[in-house]
Amino acid sequence: MRMSDLIEAFIKDQLSLVDENEVELKRNEVAERFKCAPSQINYVLSTRFTRDNGYIIESRRGGGGYIRIVRVVYPRGQKMLDLVQQRIGEAIDELRAGRIIDGLTEGGYITQEEAAMMRGAISAEALSVPMHEPFKDNLRANILKGMLTGVARLNQEHVEPSGYA
Repeated sequence: MRMSDLIEAFIKDQLSLVDENEVELKRNEVAERFKCAPSQINYVLSTRFTRDNGYIIESRRGGGGYIRIVRVVYPRGQKMLDLVQQRIGEAIDELRAGRIIDGLTEGGYITQEEAAMMRGAISAEALSVPMHEPFKDNLRANILKGMLTGVARLNQEHVEPSGYA
């Protein structure tokens, strides 16, 4: 297992131990625990604990500095609408789309089966038609928005049309 994976697992474990959806950690103490530079902790936070993955990071530097990791909990339909209307945009690359799908799966908003179907539908292989990359990213965004809207509707959530077409 890579160091980043170990640090991510540790932070998620800490989140699972608290009743609230947030945990405060001292960056230097976590770095000491894993015998790594504090910048490695920053890397994990900035790549694995993003808003797209359902987290907000607050940080304070200095002697009493800390990092606060907050897991954002949305009603299922609201999370889908937020992603469709605000986070996906007109275009999205496969890596970022995958991170969004991972965050939804981890948060329990979609099932493993739904995630697998979404990944397949937005994959480079599925979009391997002769067109320029920007158009593929536009098509990927529309497909992902459509799937998220459909999943929200299946779960009896009231979803306004997203206007993604």
